[in-house]
Amino acid sequence: MSIGVDQQQHRVLVEACAVAGLDPGGAEPIRLGENAIFRLPGGVVARIARPGQLAAARKEVRVARWLAEQQVPAVRAIDIANQPVLVGERAVTFWEELPAHRHGTPAEVAEAIRRLHDLPVPAEVPLDELDPFVRLAERIDTATTLPADDRTWLHSHLDDLRTGYAELPKGLPSCVVHGDAWVGNVVATARDEVVLLDLERCAVGPPEWDLISTAIKRTSFGWITTTDYQDFCRRYGHDVTTWPGFALLRDIREFRMTCYIAQRAAEHAEAQAEAQVRVDCLRGRAGPRPWAWTPAL
Repeated sequence: MSIGVDQQQHRVLVEACAVAGLDPGGAEPIRLGENAIFRLPGGVVARIARPGQLAAARKEVRVARWLAEQQVPAVRAIDIANQPVLVGERAVTFWEELPAHRHGTPAEVAEAIRRLHDLPVPAEVPLDELDPFVRLAERIDTATTLPADDRTWLHSHLDDLRTGYAELPKGLPSCVVHGDAWVGNVVATARDEVVLLDLERCAVGPPEWDLISTAIKRTSFGWITTTDYQDFCRRYGHDVTTWPGFALLRDIREFRMTCYIAQRAAEHAEAQAEAQVRVDCLRGRAGPRPWAWTPAL
């Protein structure tokens, strides 16, 4: 087990593998964040969720199996009966390892979410209504490197965004949404297959939510070109920036991105400067968009 893997993660992995009948020997960490992800022998990937996320893990497995039935390219859950495995308060799920892959392009993101949005809402998979504010208050509370005044403002702004979302203008028909459709969660394999990852935020809601992440890469940060964004809109069939609700969903997505980095800064000193930059932008201290944010890939 590599340096950086704590004993609790190791214990959870070993116990979960025993229940699933898998071998944890030689496990290699792929990513150690809120969710710890390991590569196991035999082309299997284990994903250890943060504590208290059993329901989300169950949903992710069911969504993955439903997408497989619908022949939508997405990460595939290993076919074992006891998914997910619960060890203490942490749910562990097991997945087929993807072949070599890269982050998706805006065009590939558009095509992937278009396929998802075209599916009928499944009766057999219990999907909640989209909650774009999940865990944000908790993240603000744990963002201890920010000044108290900034944390107070973030809580107040969160209340304002909630109020605005309750009055969201009418847009495209509600559908199954990925919930976190950015280029890190859409990958392209060496076989040119575009695959959806991280299905834990799948829900029923406005499809515009899945379009916002790519739109703000152009409008808020200048991370992609105008040509790339126009191609994204053409392939999906809609430009979310023309919708009256765009500014609100843009603000919510920027807020989520800020809260994620602010929480991360409490444990990783290298994220502290970026967290403060993002808060300063939201509070109007850094001028108009596009802002000089560093992509958190």
